[in-house]
Amino acid sequence: MSALGWAAGGRREDVRVRVLGRPGCHLCEDAVAVVSQVCADLGVGWDELDVSGDPALLDRYAEEVPVVLVDGEVLGYWRVSPDRLRAALLVT
Repeated sequence: MSALGWAAGGRREDVRVRVLGRPGCHLCEDAVAVVSQVCADLGVGWDELDVSGDPALLDRYAEEVPVVLVDGEVLGYWRVSPDRLRAALLVT
């Protein structure tokens, strides 16, 4: 998927943004690029999770990846706007 690889799961306290996706998904790679840049700019922790490793997540999000969550809430599906992500992170 990305050069960073997939996170193994488990939420760390410093992670505010999570990208749910699958290996080989070009939209997931695009989302990871946007999330990594915005989070680096703001000093915000983020990670990524492969939904294919979790049957419940795969069942829920199989057709909607990538999914970007901020503080556990869905920000959006498929494409992530850097401006929208930045605004969501600055509000809380």
